Amino acid sequence: MRYLIALLALAGVVVSVLALRVHYSTETAPCAINDKWDCGIVNHSRFAEIDHIPVAAVGIAGYLALAGLALARRRILVAIAAIIGLGFALYLTHIEKDVLMVWCLYCVISQCIIAVETILAVGWVTADRIERKRALSPAE
Repeated sequence: MRYLIALLALAGVVVSVLALRVHYSTETAPCAINDKWDCGIVNHSRFAEIDHIPVAAVGIAGYLALAGLALARRRILVAIAAIIGLGFALYLTHIEKDVLMVWCLYCVISQCIIAVETILAVGWVTADRIERKRALSPAE
């Protein structure tokens, strides 16, 4: 499970790097599809930074942390970090949907990645707890 979570986290890093490129670019975003799908609008909005730090850079750091924690078998920390990441991603999804009314393809892909990672991380913790409980139970 740890390798799958780490692999997904690396995919999240790639998507976040692509979003960061759009953030700093002055060219037309490669994912400017129409008036409802435009990464440039999202990544150049006032919501694209937190205290002058690009949200995409926060995503890169978060995904790297998830990969490191997963490879170190820190199940509970992976689950906590993934839940926090999912909460942050859901907030950003709300901004896209209800405030900007424009979607970023990279952000949607990242949202899917962190959602899957959260499910896997919580499942990993749950499976570990069940296994430990079985190991401690007397054999019938």
